[in-house]
Amino acid sequence: MTAEISQIRDAIVNGAGGDEIGALDLPESVLAAFTRKDQQDMFEGIPSEEKDPRKSLHVDQVPLPPLGPNECLVAVMASAINFNTVWTSIFEPVSTFAFLEKFGREGELGARHDLDHHIVGSDASGVVLKTGPGVTKWKPGDEVTVHCNYVDLESPEGHDDSMMDPRQRIWGFETNFGSLAEISMVKANQLMPKPKHLTWEEAACLGLVSSTSYRMLVSPNGANMKQGDVVLIWGATGGLGGFACQYVLNGGGIPVGVVSSQDKVELLHEIGVEHVIDRKAEAYSFWKDGHQDAKEFRRFGKKIRELAGEDPDIVFEHPGKQTFGASVFVVKRGGKVVTCASTSGYEHTYDNRYLWMMLKSIIGSHFANYKEAWESNRLAALGKIHPILSKTYPLTETGEAAYQVHHNLHKGKIGIRVLAPEDGLGVSDSELREKHRDKIELFRRFSD
Repeated sequence: MTAEISQIRDAIVNGAGGDEIGALDLPESVLAAFTRKDQQDMFEGIPSEEKDPRKSLHVDQVPLPPLGPNECLVAVMASAINFNTVWTSIFEPVSTFAFLEKFGREGELGARHDLDHHIVGSDASGVVLKTGPGVTKWKPGDEVTVHCNYVDLESPEGHDDSMMDPRQRIWGFETNFGSLAEISMVKANQLMPKPKHLTWEEAACLGLVSSTSYRMLVSPNGANMKQGDVVLIWGATGGLGGFACQYVLNGGGIPVGVVSSQDKVELLHEIGVEHVIDRKAEAYSFWKDGHQDAKEFRRFGKKIRELAGEDPDIVFEHPGKQTFGASVFVVKRGGKVVTCASTSGYEHTYDNRYLWMMLKSIIGSHFANYKEAWESNRLAALGKIHPILSKTYPLTETGEAAYQVHHNLHKGKIGIRVLAPEDGLGVSDSELREKHRDKIELFRRFSD
């Protein structure tokens, strides 16, 4: 840690004011987790499951990120691991250096991102250090969380929904200077106020997955859930599913959670999810001899009706290949399957007769626009949505953390302490935290 970084960290931990933080010197280099362009072929010919992020993710000093118009430098107190960090680290489905090269061809500001290294990370909580020309809403000393929708909004397509902008990117995945660094560069329109009752690491684990769940379920750009909707939620105690359960319950919906053990069934009951399916206890097997088994789909649908009284209006879909056929089958006539990921495989197979003849819809959903992310963050700040954080690692062990996610050895979210010297720091509203302490502890148990 450089002397300048040490001073920045100590000032934040000791509660220095904005003027003092704004006057601090910045270092020439920062410690960061990154991949190297000259190693992007290192796993060629190796099966995906054998590609090891611990070999490709380096933690070392790199130059301080640049600062341009409408941008901010943020001292990152904590970050988190997402699947996109894993994909970057194993160079799948493509090397992210291709994204950086394309960005570099767009002009002088884009060229800053096209480097021989890629600083990864798409979640952060921290403190604003410096602001560039044009930034008026934020100032040094502001405590913030960062969402990962990186977009200029120069194109008309993005002004109804910035996720439709042709130059929309995911920060730290399709851009450089991500969150797994002592100082990160972000656009001003990525910043949101940090929930005051949460620790740095709790606040950092909200951005990507909570905002994604919000768009998928609550937003008109997703399923536009209404009161009374039955919502089937795969992986209901996981990073995405745990947030989905909270949004469904908050919005007056009826969640039906799918989990893999009895203890997870009991956890969902504790937060108010009445209807839960233990897929292992029920021994569902949707694939047989390389083909999908419609009899199992019917058995699964019957179980949902036994619990909720009717077929689901919405299926919250993210496992992908292993579950997608069942999702299309069980959703009710005119219902919606909203999907944001494919953690079990990208190639989805389903019987299209059940889609077109039953007038069902498949909705693709990708992260969230600024308004959706802001509303998601606001709900967290009010104590309506709670973090799901299982474990934290120091920045120096980012490779191990990514390895855990790659092999699904984790539960919930894995956090990364960047400048935060220990867990538990950053709470500035202890009264609100005490009010919601039981729920915070309960959702931490989701990941035990």
